[in-house]
Amino acid sequence: MNKSLHQLFIAAITLFAILIASTTWWSIIQADSLNNDPRNTRALYHELSAPRGQILAANGTILAQSEKSSDTFKYQRSYTDGSLYAPVTGFFSVTTRADRGLEAAENQLLTGDSSSQWLNRLQALFTGQENSGATIETSIEPKLQKLAGQLLTGQTGAIVALEPTTGRILALVVSPSYDPNLLATHNTTASKAEYQKLLAENPSPLDSIATKQTFEPGAVFDIITAAAALGSGKYTASSSISAPNVYIAPGTSTTVTNGVYWNGYSATSSMSLANAFAYSSNTAFASLGNTLGYQALADEAAQFGFGSTITIDGNHDTGIPMTAVPSSFATMQEAGSAALGAIGRGGTRATPLQVAMMVSAVADHGTIMKPTLVDSVRSADLSLISQTTPTVFSKPMDASAAASLTAMMESLVSTQDAGLELSSGAKVAAVIGSSVNTSDSQTNTDWSAGFAPASNPSIVVCAFVENAHGAPASVTSPMMEQLMEEDLK
Repeated sequence: MNKSLHQLFIAAITLFAILIASTTWWSIIQADSLNNDPRNTRALYHELSAPRGQILAANGTILAQSEKSSDTFKYQRSYTDGSLYAPVTGFFSVTTRADRGLEAAENQLLTGDSSSQWLNRLQALFTGQENSGATIETSIEPKLQKLAGQLLTGQTGAIVALEPTTGRILALVVSPSYDPNLLATHNTTASKAEYQKLLAENPSPLDSIATKQTFEPGAVFDIITAAAALGSGKYTASSSISAPNVYIAPGTSTTVTNGVYWNGYSATSSMSLANAFAYSSNTAFASLGNTLGYQALADEAAQFGFGSTITIDGNHDTGIPMTAVPSSFATMQEAGSAALGAIGRGGTRATPLQVAMMVSAVADHGTIMKPTLVDSVRSADLSLISQTTPTVFSKPMDASAAASLTAMMESLVSTQDAGLELSSGAKVAAVIGSSVNTSDSQTNTDWSAGFAPASNPSIVVCAFVENAHGAPASVTSPMMEQLMEEDLK
């Protein structure tokens, strides 16, 4: 080869290498930053012109998928039982980028544009094939999700079911919900109108009752107050605590009285901590909270997750993390905050997910596992990209305190909720709470949360109804019971 041909050959190879490097850099390595750049008006069209990955239930049921369409967008996103699974999937819309649920939390993986999928993009580049997104495999059990949806029909509320030893979310249902198919439509006018309509509602169905709204927990907060007492080393389940018929929160004119179940107890000026829990004695727990002090209760609540934004799935590398808003304990500046906060009042607010986590701490010997929705992520060729490993969220109490609380919760069932019996004969440990709605004195805010079997829990359920016509034993406890029955089949 003469000198000129040799130089031409070197130049051609060099230019080819530069072309490959440049294409690889912009098409693969820099794909994430380019797609997320707000100046990139073509990003949405790019996402809609390729098959977005599927979202699956634990048994393989397709919850969300992209199907070919005959319009310029090429693919249409569709959702199975859209409103039922909306709190899990979120939505992907032509007019609104994915901003909630797994569609947002796993957006980069679903589009195939995450850094972990660079090899798939490289293969697609050289083969001419479409760059398909990853498949998201969730922990949701359709039999539980569907039953929870049926039970909440016509109600305003939420049901959350967890696996206590792993934190896997088995069911996440809210009512009212929304249909993501109406937002995913390629009719941009209709999609925008639906989105604005949902935003205008107060509260918006887009803000999940289970994770994005907080409510007064009432007596279900007794779990945290009892845990603080047991953890102080000054109390056991048999310790006697003050339990007057009426209690005035210190520094206030707020009168604390006892609920209907108190009538089943021979009222005295004191009772054991175990009995106070079993009978949901507001006066006993308010008095106990005042004795423990604000800081002890606030610290215990923080250990259970109060005050923290809880990440359910995703991170800023994969999209917009799916989170639950912080629950809150009564503020120190409020008079009587320790006494009222101890009974779930005085500014104390919680999400249904937080209440389920509280109960899971008792079920799992004092440990709360981080709640998760995604079990695994697989590439288009079904190879495993990632698998979720159960991780500890916190350990707010020791195993001894958890055992004491389990016994108290079992006693509460026999005392206040005797109809809560499983056909298998398995024992249920539960806590219930109710308060009269300030906006409608004819309805209650009802909570029932518990686990089964009490001796070896496989499921934690929190059932919440905001405008309940009746006590928890007749409204939310039957919901909880049916979810447990279905899980144990």
